[in-house]
Amino acid sequence: LDEKNKKDVINASIPHLCAEIGRDRSRPLREDWETVKVEVMYQALVLKVEQNPVVKATILSTGDEEIIEDSPYDYYWGCGKDGTGANMLGKLWMKLREELRKE
Repeated sequence: LDEKNKKDVINASIPHLCAEIGRDRSRPLREDWETVKVEVMYQALVLKVEQNPVVKATILSTGDEEIIEDSPYDYYWGCGKDGTGANMLGKLWMKLREELRKE
């Protein structure tokens, strides 16, 4: 990203604004986004559990339950309105849960 877009994300006052910036199609995407987005999201989740013990405890407390990103609008990260979505976010949480159990 260019410096202006980086600064806009860094200076966003709440996470919701970062998400809005990321969804703004007038802003450029990384050229390699489609090949790196899953790893970028996974690393974000890793940082989230490292920085927040409540999130870590919550993920570990889910046992072996399937974790579903219940988004009716997102068919990639979520399950979509009809449940046919890829649920990539849920799958990444479950992958991280397994890694945390190994620690």
